[in-house]
Amino acid sequence: MRGDVRAAVLVLLEESPRNGYQIIQELAERSNGAWRPSPGSVYPILQQLEDEGLVEIASTESGKTFHLTTKGKTLVETERDALGKPWEAAAAEVSDATSDLYGTLRQVAMAVRQVGVAGSDAQTKKAVTILADARKSIYRLLAEDES
Repeated sequence: MRGDVRAAVLVLLEESPRNGYQIIQELAERSNGAWRPSPGSVYPILQQLEDEGLVEIASTESGKTFHLTTKGKTLVETERDALGKPWEAAAAEVSDATSDLYGTLRQVAMAVRQVGVAGSDAQTKKAVTILADARKSIYRLLAEDES
């Protein structure tokens, strides 16, 4: 799913300063997982907005935080209707079933991460087998005849 990254970044930064990772995470969350722009699309937009004088960068302990300049705030205020909420369009294009699928995938990813962090080698190997079986089952599902 693709959306208007520029508009989304401007609207999110109007709400509060954020770093690039937080922008990506917020868009994924607001679109119920339907839209997760890549760093390769977010960071060039942030650079462009900085070049246009709409965004400033503040260095923090956790990295760079972006915030709107006065010029950026004015732009968002005057173009609010045109900017809209791009994440809503992405979310609207995804069915409830697909949204549930993405939600479950996020839960599985968190569980896998936990096994990677806290699991023994035996548990990790078993998790790999479980995931490989799940991957094969999902591909078989796609090969089934729906009629």
